[in-house]
Amino acid sequence: MVPIAPTGRDTATAPRAGRPHAAAKPVRWAADIVSVMREGARLRLDHSAQSLWRVDRVIDDLRREGAPYPAVARVLRGFGAYAGEVIVRQAGGEWWATGAEHWVRTPEGRLWDPIEEARRCFGGHGSLRLLCREAAASAKSAQ
Repeated sequence: MVPIAPTGRDTATAPRAGRPHAAAKPVRWAADIVSVMREGARLRLDHSAQSLWRVDRVIDDLRREGAPYPAVARVLRGFGAYAGEVIVRQAGGEWWATGAEHWVRTPEGRLWDPIEEARRCFGGHGSLRLLCREAAASAKSAQ
């Protein structure tokens, strides 16, 4: 749950014009997983920090059931994007992208990788709830 630093690009001088486009894919992935969970699992995700506790449990269940990673990769990406959207809303962050990689940048300048954190959760070594809590606390302490 360590924030990451972008590679090969200075975020302090990056142009603002590219940032809104960075949100397009993860916002769509997050909306898709909200819909899938509502329709398929009867699980309501409301973009609250509390809802990430339920997401962590779903990922734990997938791991315990022995689902192969390729079968759940898109679901994990959706859960990570959903967690990123929660961070954006809770901590006032924004999506950043470099190629196929997507991060959330919180107001104090830290970058968080919720999509990778979802993969770590599936491996038994992460928590989207704790990532969001840490990102929100970091943004709050910088104010």
